[in-house]
Amino acid sequence: MNQLTKHILMVRPANFGYNAETAVNNAFQSDEVIRDTEALRQAAIHEFDNMVTLLRSKGIDVMVVQDTESPVKPDAVFPNNWISFHENGALITYPMFAQNRRIERREDIIRQVSQQFEVKNRYTFDFYEDEQEPLFLEGTGSMILDRPNKIVYACLSQRTSPVLLDKFNVLMGMERCIFKATDRNGHEIYHTNVMMALGEDFVVICMDSVAEEQRKDLKQSFERTGKEIIEINYDQMEAFAGNMLEVYGTNNTRYLCMSQSAYNSLNDDQKYRLGSKTQLLPIPIPQIEKFGGGSVRCMMAEIFLPVKK
Repeated sequence: MNQLTKHILMVRPANFGYNAETAVNNAFQSDEVIRDTEALRQAAIHEFDNMVTLLRSKGIDVMVVQDTESPVKPDAVFPNNWISFHENGALITYPMFAQNRRIERREDIIRQVSQQFEVKNRYTFDFYEDEQEPLFLEGTGSMILDRPNKIVYACLSQRTSPVLLDKFNVLMGMERCIFKATDRNGHEIYHTNVMMALGEDFVVICMDSVAEEQRKDLKQSFERTGKEIIEINYDQMEAFAGNMLEVYGTNNTRYLCMSQSAYNSLNDDQKYRLGSKTQLLPIPIPQIEKFGGGSVRCMMAEIFLPVKK
């Protein structure tokens, strides 16, 4: 399987804003009082449109779907949490922690993707109940997929259940590498993709956030699969330097998509090491990052499905 694709699904926001339901366990969201909700909404739309234009200018194929005005979905701009598309023709949808994010799962989006790409099998991860509480798995926010080596990396949290990870791995023929990761205050990191990004031959990771006794196993897995380890610190993680996505552009040129804040946080050595492997593509999305608590990678749902002829 390929690690990279040039096909991306993005959802253009209609009602972007601060989501109190997700802020319960997303420490990356700002709780600053929003004085002008309409100005924030327009700023997010502008940032989104600029990002799409920039991606397309590099030859990246972006399918844009417009969010619906009703019901209001403040986080619709982050579709990678509810859906994923795979090279074997599988389309998978996932259970979301926040109730007001569950309505992001739209059949019309699935139909639009199916018009251009071949869906061979569709799977739905419903809300699995154990004796005490429901279980969640939030797509490629929860899981970092090493597709060629068939490994799923995941830090466990309220949003990432090991039970559902096992179900995913059985379904997709992959193995798991799970670990605990916490922020500088000792709180669980809500999504793996804010502390780790996996490229074709490298991994960007905040190793300081990983439980000390699990770091050795992680490093051995990366070394065994030929991934150069590029470590970032807490400050850089908080600037979303762990939330990157490598994709193909024109002539299969590799681009590492990241926010401008993530790029600005990197030091010269990190930029050099990454730049020797891939083209760095910084994208300014300050309002989406600040109030959404997610960044560039969260906005991009990779499509690995076969293209219809």
